[in-house]
Amino acid sequence: MSLLKKTFQGAIKISIRNYSANTGLIKPPKILITGGLGQLGVECAKHLRGKYGKNNVILSDIIKPSTEIFNDGPYIFADILDFKGLQKIVVDHRVDWLIHFSALLSAIGEQNVPLAVRVNIEGMHNVIELAKQYNLRIFVPSTIGAFGPDSPRNPTPNITVQRPRTIYGVSKVHAELLGEYYHYKFGLDFRCLRFPGVISSDPPGGGTTDYAIAIFHDVLRKGHYECYLKPDTRLPMMHVRDALRALSEYLEAPNEMLQRRVYNVTSMSFTPEELADEMFKHLPDFTLSYKPDSRQDIADSWPQVFDDSEARRDWNWKPEIDMDNLVKLMLKEVKEKIVANGL
Repeated sequence: MSLLKKTFQGAIKISIRNYSANTGLIKPPKILITGGLGQLGVECAKHLRGKYGKNNVILSDIIKPSTEIFNDGPYIFADILDFKGLQKIVVDHRVDWLIHFSALLSAIGEQNVPLAVRVNIEGMHNVIELAKQYNLRIFVPSTIGAFGPDSPRNPTPNITVQRPRTIYGVSKVHAELLGEYYHYKFGLDFRCLRFPGVISSDPPGGGTTDYAIAIFHDVLRKGHYECYLKPDTRLPMMHVRDALRALSEYLEAPNEMLQRRVYNVTSMSFTPEELADEMFKHLPDFTLSYKPDSRQDIADSWPQVFDDSEARRDWNWKPEIDMDNLVKLMLKEVKEKIVANGL
């Protein structure tokens, strides 16, 4: 393993340039992103287009994109519940890598379980079979929500009892196990990262950890935030830049370096109170109140501290953005978004 680590950077470059063992062509991968208008999709497309070229990353969703997103690079309609439609996209665009972001998040999924089953489970069946049929490298994100109240919470190791109690978490455990099965049964190049709460300047999208996004929007617009979690609720978090860098580095890592197909990744853990204390250093006059709701029960079943030592060991994962830098970045990015949107 030490020899592999010494040649890690060179191995990554080789794996990117010669990603197709069947053809031997030296060219970047053609990447399809499903659920592209969710929290990670647009930023992920920008990140990967910077590495592989604008036309090699195809963003897709069932929603009409903004003019800005449409002009940024290839955008197509893709319904993950339409298997033949997905087949046509892979063939027509000669797709090599599939990044599957389509999913209903934790709090939204609890409000519409039948729809969450269709999108999160049936959709996963379609993309995993698609990847097998066309020999695609497939990335599926998982989550701290894949753990439950029987899991050790501080720290939560890579391999442990899971047993989540939300349909979102259940669907992610299903995705992890199905992907691992397809890897060992069929040789599918399946890759999965369990992300903590991912913090970006985009408006919150229905996740339990999204208070850490909403607080910046509400404080900068209204000077006050009412938090739906208790002040001492500790959860793992990371800025979107670290999340995308983890995704990119993991996708590029040579198969021989990966001892697992599913890894925990994280940057930090904090509570609403600790986040507010850091924000008070920059905005001393805002006010904060707490009114816990049903999302508190979800948070109480999730990890408090994520153990990502296996990702650090196998493919040299290391976060770059700490809590101080996260707050500075979010204040700057959310201010810019509010100004741009005229709010």
